[in-house]
Amino acid sequence: MGSYGGETNTVFSRGNSGLFGPLSGFVRPQSHHLTTQAFPTKHSLEFSKMALNPGQRRNITGPQSALTDFLASHNISARQIRDDAERRRQEVAAQAAAEAAAEAQENGQEASESVAEPLPAQRQRQQKGKAKKSSNKRKKRDPDDDDDDDDEYDDGLAQALSRAAHTPLPGQMENCHLCGKRFTVTPYTLAGPDGGLLCAPCGRELAKERQGQPKKKPRKQVGGVGSRRALQSRILDGDVGTKSLATLCVQTLAGNVDMADSLGDLPDHLIDKIARLFSKRRLLRPETLPLFAQPTTETLRIYDGARLGEQEFISIFQVAPGLRRFKARCAIQFKDEVMDYLISRDISLESFYLHGANLLSEDKWHEFLVRKGQTLQELQVYYTDKHFGDESIKTAAESCPQLRRLKVENNQKVTDEGVKAVGRISNLEHLGLQLQNQISSEAIVEALSKIGPKLKTLSLKVMTDVDNSVLAAIHKHCHALEKLRITDSEKMTDEGFVKLFTKWSNPPLRFVDVQKCRHVDSNEARDNSKSIGFCSGAFKALMAHSGKKLERLNVHACRHISREAFEEVFGGKKANYPLLEKLEISFCEGVTDFVLGSIFRACPRIKEVNVFGCMKVREVRVPRGVILVGVPNARGMMTEGVD
Repeated sequence: MGSYGGETNTVFSRGNSGLFGPLSGFVRPQSHHLTTQAFPTKHSLEFSKMALNPGQRRNITGPQSALTDFLASHNISARQIRDDAERRRQEVAAQAAAEAAAEAQENGQEASESVAEPLPAQRQRQQKGKAKKSSNKRKKRDPDDDDDDDDEYDDGLAQALSRAAHTPLPGQMENCHLCGKRFTVTPYTLAGPDGGLLCAPCGRELAKERQGQPKKKPRKQVGGVGSRRALQSRILDGDVGTKSLATLCVQTLAGNVDMADSLGDLPDHLIDKIARLFSKRRLLRPETLPLFAQPTTETLRIYDGARLGEQEFISIFQVAPGLRRFKARCAIQFKDEVMDYLISRDISLESFYLHGANLLSEDKWHEFLVRKGQTLQELQVYYTDKHFGDESIKTAAESCPQLRRLKVENNQKVTDEGVKAVGRISNLEHLGLQLQNQISSEAIVEALSKIGPKLKTLSLKVMTDVDNSVLAAIHKHCHALEKLRITDSEKMTDEGFVKLFTKWSNPPLRFVDVQKCRHVDSNEARDNSKSIGFCSGAFKALMAHSGKKLERLNVHACRHISREAFEEVFGGKKANYPLLEKLEISFCEGVTDFVLGSIFRACPRIKEVNVFGCMKVREVRVPRGVILVGVPNARGMMTEGVD
């Protein structure tokens, strides 16, 4: 069968050819030469016996868990773990018995010895003190000397595993690390400050000492870790330069909120700033709500009410009977019971802002509008799902004669009937709609024909199906607008926008947002033969009409504005836009370094420019005090001008 010098053992199994049939497998030798052995060895006989066992030959096993497979892949078995644990228990028991015998023998010999030896507890403390000193020496080693880092790590890991393995288990005997008294270890036994276990009396004394000590503070990060993110956040918020005294006071209050009893007689704008910071840091909770809800409170703004419950909202109307303006975002627990209590109170609200109260039924909305609508001037409803619909708007038109501001956004129930009902609110000056249902152009035109002359702000978000007829209605009926927002339109054309801004009797706008008004076709993304969206002509007409008074402009993703249009608007000899402070031109392919430089020259009060997705912007020089956001570089996505 092979040479006699090999060390490979042959394994036979019972197959179709009989007991000693064909060779079924080999056991790989330690060397790299594969040979066979003519005469069976001890190991080969053992393997043959295993092969003859039908259960073992078939290798039948039950299902295994993922942990068992993982341990098996690392040559770790449950039997080995049990054996090691049992061995450690036996070693600990034997060691404890030996120590007890040695202690008894020493106690018997102490009377006859002229020189007393140190007590076992003293010897333990001396040895542990030496070990601690050597450990401190290792810690003081030069940090740059990292040749033996891996070895030290392995040694430390081995020592930790050894300590864990030799730690006495509950029910075993151990000597107290402080007094040396022998005691029984329990699951509640405390560890000493330098290691070792403590008996019950010493553990109680240590617990009393630790109660008076302040908790260990987390180590501050060094080396600028996290500081760049905070700095970039400040820049993005427009907080450039030295912080004001009011800002420092607000931040100090937020850092010591548990010590504050009242905000005192601070003005409304500072209280609003504190409320914003509390919400940003998730500090607004039932314990801190009384800082804002006082008996003299008239304006209450909650920017994050996710941690407030139903009873907390009720307490607001209990404590503040003179409340006039109420705002709550993320007011998930503002339910029917809260609205019932508000209706029952003698509170005359002028402004009501509710965000995220999708558990509030529409019947309660109707009751609220009927009972409290006589004094209501502002109504803003966000994220109410299907609990605020056409009937609610009709009720508001009938029961709220002084209503001047109406905003309904992220709503799933309002349809064309509700939009037409908006036209019945005769004193309306501010209108904002963002509806999930598709709204027709005819419904919007009908509403604008009735309320258009008094409108000061008009916001139509995500109106994909409205067309140029809405622009024509705005041009015809709206003559007092200061703010105009039309987003995500897929049917309005460049010609319609040009007609809107040409010979329009409306004063120059201060705020314009036409983001994502562009041609959307995956098959012909570049070909915009019908000039759908806000294109070059519309951009020129807008700047010619409102450029001198414009403060904020958003043409995000209006990708059909050409480079020539940008250069003509901002690069001309007479280009001057003295009030423009914030410009959003992200994902406009025509923006280049030259265009940005022209913007900085033509807009002396510009503070922030967003250029995400403008791939032709590379190395533009940013003036001092201006924030350029969106240019990828080594320092981040925000650049603060220093020139």
